[in-house]
Amino acid sequence: MKFYTEEHQMFRKALRKMLDKEAYPYFDQWEQKRDIPREFWLKLGEHGFLCPMISEQYGGLGLDFGYSAILTEELERVGAGLASGIALHSDIVTPYIETYGTSEQKEKWLPKSVTGEYISAIAMTEPGAGSDLAGIQTVAKREGDFFIVNGEKTFITNGIHANYVIVVCKTDPQAIPAYKGISLLIVESGTPGFKRGKKLDKIGMHSADTGELIFEDARVPVANLLGEENRGFYYLMEKLQQERLVVALETQIEAECSLDLTINYVKERKAFGSRIADFQNTQFKLAEMATEIELGRTYVNSLVEKHIAGEAIVKEVSMAKWWISEMAKRVVADCLQLHGGYGYMEEYEIARRYRDIPVAAIYAGTTEIMKGIIAKQILK
Repeated sequence: MKFYTEEHQMFRKALRKMLDKEAYPYFDQWEQKRDIPREFWLKLGEHGFLCPMISEQYGGLGLDFGYSAILTEELERVGAGLASGIALHSDIVTPYIETYGTSEQKEKWLPKSVTGEYISAIAMTEPGAGSDLAGIQTVAKREGDFFIVNGEKTFITNGIHANYVIVVCKTDPQAIPAYKGISLLIVESGTPGFKRGKKLDKIGMHSADTGELIFEDARVPVANLLGEENRGFYYLMEKLQQERLVVALETQIEAECSLDLTINYVKERKAFGSRIADFQNTQFKLAEMATEIELGRTYVNSLVEKHIAGEAIVKEVSMAKWWISEMAKRVVADCLQLHGGYGYMEEYEIARRYRDIPVAAIYAGTTEIMKGIIAKQILK
C-alpha cells in the first residue's frame, strides 16, 4: 500500500490508541442505549479525527483521502453503528460544503463540523423514493429571500442529532427530465417548519442514529442554497464515487473482523473430540473466505490509491461497492455458522456483525443499481 506513508501509519496508531480508551470499552453500552454520546464526537474532534480532508483554513488538517480511509476502517473495527454516522459526516456531507459552498457557508458550518460541535446529515431518501433520486417529491418554492420546503425524508443517518442537513429537493418540479430540477439546501436545526420524525428501530447498527425528517412550509434562507439552483443532481453524481468507496471500505472491514473472530473461535471450540478448526469443512470454508477477503482488500486498496490521485473510477467503485458488500454478507453468514449456536447469542460479537452487514448492499445505491451503473459504463 504505497499510498500509506509513515504519517498515515502514525495517524492510524494514534486513532487506535484513542479508540482503545474512548470507544471499545463503551461500545456495547452505546449499542444497548442505541446512541453514540455527543461527548464522543467532541473527543474525536479534539484529537483531530473528524473531517481530516477539510482545509486548514476552516479548521481541518487538509489531508488526503488515505486518512479518511483509515478513520473509516478503524471506526468500523469498533462497530458499524459507530462508523456509519461519523464517516458520513466526515467524508460524505462536509465535502459537499467545501466543494460547492460559498465562503460564508464554509465559515459557518465547517469549523464546528471539524470540532464535533456540529453533526451533519444528508437527506436524499423519501418514503416513496429510494434509489430513484429523480422521483423525489420534496419541493422548495422560492418566496423572496426564502425557500418554502415541503416534504418528508426517511432512513436519514444522523437525522435525529444533526445540527444541519443537506436536503435534496426539487426547485423546479416541472423540469424535464426531472433530475434537472433538483437542488441542495442546507437546513439547520430550529428552522421554522422543520421537525424530526421518529428515530427508526433498525435490525442492526443499533447505536447509529437513523431518523425521519419532516418539512411543513419550512422557511430556509436562499443563502442556504448549496451551489447553483437546479444543479443538485450533478453535484450528487460527482460525490457518490467517494461515498460508495467509503461503503466498500466499511464492508471490507466487516468481513475481515468476522473472519478473525471465527478463526480464533474454531481454534478453541471442540466437537467430537477435535477442534472445529481441524475439520476439513472448516478449513475449506476458512480458505474460501480468506481468499475472497484478500481479493476485496487488494481491489479496494487500489481504488483508494486511484481516488487519492483524482482519477474518475465510477465503474470500479460501483464494482467494489456491490461485490464487497455482497461478499461480506456471505462471509459473515458463514462465520456465524461456524460459531454454531453460540453465533446466535448477543454476547458473541459475530451476532452483531451478522445483524449489521445486510444494509450495506442497500444504502448508497443498491447492488442492483451498482450493476446498472457498471453496465452503462461498459456498454457506452
